[in-house]
Formats: sequence, C-alpha cells, structure tokens
Amino acid sequence: MPYRIQLSPAAKEHLQALRKRQQVTIVDSVEKQLAHEPSAETKNRKLMRPNPLAPWELRIGTIRVYYDVDEDAKVVLIVAIGIKVRNRVFIESEEVDL
Repeated sequence: MPYRIQLSPAAKEHLQALRKRQQVTIVDSVEKQLAHEPSAETKNRKLMRPNPLAPWELRIGTIRVYYDVDEDAKVVLIVAIGIKVRNRVFIESEEVDL
C-alpha cells in the first residue's frame, strides 16, 4: 500500500515560490521517490542529524525536500522545500541553518 503524501501549509508556500518547471519536477520526484518505502535510505534520500526542520531529506538536483514519515498512518508529511547553493540551503530566499 503506497504512502499518502501531504504538504504542510509552509511547504505549499515554498513550492509556490518556485518556478513552474521546478514545481513539476518536485511533484513528480516526490510521488516516485516517497510513495513506497520513504524511510529507506537511498542515493537521494537520507536520514539527517537532528535539526529544526525534519528528520529526512530528499535531494532532487539542487532542490531539497524535507519530510517526516508516520509509519503507522502511512503518511509522508512534506515540511519544507528549499534550494541548496554550495553548502547553504535557502527556503523562500532565506538561509536556513541545518
């Protein structure tokens, strides 16, 4: 059974702040990568060290999708979406310290 994917209100704003092409890429990648086994580490998914955003990160090129998984309810909650530039992450043009 696939996981349900939900976006937090903040993540919806982050997504809308991006260009249309980026939005489509993110939605497609999230559906493909997180619908099944979202808590399994892969080349593009990793469990992060403790941080204020979320425990998991999905890498899509320079885009970073931060999410949490509720295994009991089979739900993936997208918490934030940002752009990585070198070793810095920007969410809605603001740098976030992870």
